[in-house]
Amino acid sequence: MKTSSQIGKAGQEAIKYVEQLVLVVIGMATVYATFDEIYKMWVTSKVGVGDLLLLFLYLEVLSMVKQYLGSGKLPVRYPLYIGIVALARYLVLEVKTLTPEHILAVATAVLIIALAVLAVRFGHVRFPYTEDGDNPNVPK
Repeated sequence: MKTSSQIGKAGQEAIKYVEQLVLVVIGMATVYATFDEIYKMWVTSKVGVGDLLLLFLYLEVLSMVKQYLGSGKLPVRYPLYIGIVALARYLVLEVKTLTPEHILAVATAVLIIALAVLAVRFGHVRFPYTEDGDNPNVPK
């Protein structure tokens, strides 16, 4: 009979494999989407700022997948970077149809995310974690 500890470890191991499989699928889908976008630019012989920002989004997703597959950890700033680029792309593509209030709201969102990146970076430098994830500056 297996103990709950053994079942828990087996469950964690199964989740780890599923997680890695999903990350590989995300990576492959991102590579496909990247080449699909490049193909569309080639066929139309046009490259716009929106196209380039979309390629940067794909690049950030691939970087995030690579980082997570390599270390098993995902820095919170990667999704924040993706959010900033996505909002910038949205502004570039929709600027003609947006109201000034909407533009201000999106720009404010970009500023808030950028401040969050600064806060995360400051926290990482000021309160570094050890290899095992513990923060030596916080009492246990």
